[in-house]
Amino acid sequence: MKMKMFIAAIAVLGSASVAMAQNSDCNANSSVAREAVKAGNFKDAYEPWKVVIENCPTLRYYTFTDGFAILKNFLETNGNKSSAEYQQYFNELMDLHDKRIHYIPEFLAKGTKVLSTDAALGGKALDYIQYAPNVDVNQAYNWLGQSMAAEKTNSSANVIFYYLDMSARKLKQDEKHKEKFINDYLMTAELADQAIAEETDARKKTAMTTIRQNLDGQFINSGAATCESLQEIYAPKVESSQNDLAALKEIVRIMTIMGCRDSEAYLDASLYAYRIEPSVDAALGCANAAYKKGDTDGAIKFFDEAIEMETDNVKKADMAYKAAQVLSLAKRLSASRSYANKAISFNPNYGAPYILIASLYAGNYKWTDEAALNKCTFFLAIDKLQRAKAVDSSVTEEANKLIQSYRAYTPEAKDLFMLGYKTGDNISIGGWIGETTTIR
Repeated sequence: MKMKMFIAAIAVLGSASVAMAQNSDCNANSSVAREAVKAGNFKDAYEPWKVVIENCPTLRYYTFTDGFAILKNFLETNGNKSSAEYQQYFNELMDLHDKRIHYIPEFLAKGTKVLSTDAALGGKALDYIQYAPNVDVNQAYNWLGQSMAAEKTNSSANVIFYYLDMSARKLKQDEKHKEKFINDYLMTAELADQAIAEETDARKKTAMTTIRQNLDGQFINSGAATCESLQEIYAPKVESSQNDLAALKEIVRIMTIMGCRDSEAYLDASLYAYRIEPSVDAALGCANAAYKKGDTDGAIKFFDEAIEMETDNVKKADMAYKAAQVLSLAKRLSASRSYANKAISFNPNYGAPYILIASLYAGNYKWTDEAALNKCTFFLAIDKLQRAKAVDSSVTEEANKLIQSYRAYTPEAKDLFMLGYKTGDNISIGGWIGETTTIR
């Protein structure tokens, strides 16, 4: 019996000696690897680091961060994603992520401040996307989705961005993913907005703000962001957000970017937003809504308010021109010309209003009982077109086509001669027009 107890004691002492030796070996290798990583000497850091991660992975948390630095350096310097060596280091990187996720609860139990397992999964997904020889979009999408679902507003900006990026890639592979992609956009946009509102660190807030803008860009460029799909998405949100100015403004902003100002969701959002806080964008939306309902006076009222609130003269000119177009369609000729001239007063280098005035004159050229004199209105219309291309080269092609067309309607010299007019004479165009032109 004594002999058995003696042997057992020897065994325990032997095990303790081995453990102490291993622990000493781990500490020594950990120190060597750590100093080599700090010096950027990743090649010499690799072997001692391997000893530590394989034999005592929970010795220190920086064993994992050092390992990520080492393996990523190897992958980046190798460059050949098809090589066996690259694949080996990539596999080690993924294994290291899995090992970190496995041991995070143990570090947390010891009071070590580390990220959660779900956040660590997001980090694995990001490295997978960056370094995988062939990215499985579905795999990355699922990992990022799992991470984001748990972390919510604590998710990193990159996790949020690449989740939508993977969703966009899935959409390219399968049109049936369209509805899910749209929902993914709304979800990531909402998360980013909440994260921005909650973030107190200026650097992180700026990063998330940039990502928020990039989410819009991804959505807009995806092909899923049609006016029809936006209407489907935002119609219920508009009705549930009638008193939420920020949400309404966002809807107006996105639909404006997409050129969906005729959509009911845009029009309703603009009206609700205007009721809460009058603004240029909301007033323009209300103008469109009034016009769509056939309320020309209401449309002009909102255009006037938008012009009054706007500080940029170029934008003022565009609004005045749109008002002139509305009035033109309503056959309110004099008022249409007035707003076209107002647009020119805001932006003298704007050719479109001159073209609009020319079309008003050409389309309503009769002002007297003399047919030849009525045709002189086309000289005046050509004057406006000449002016348009003189101040704005972008309208030259359109102006030249109209000039060629209108010339066919100018009067014959002999017909004017019978009325006492010749080439070079000035003639006053009467009626609502009331301007002077030169016969040629």
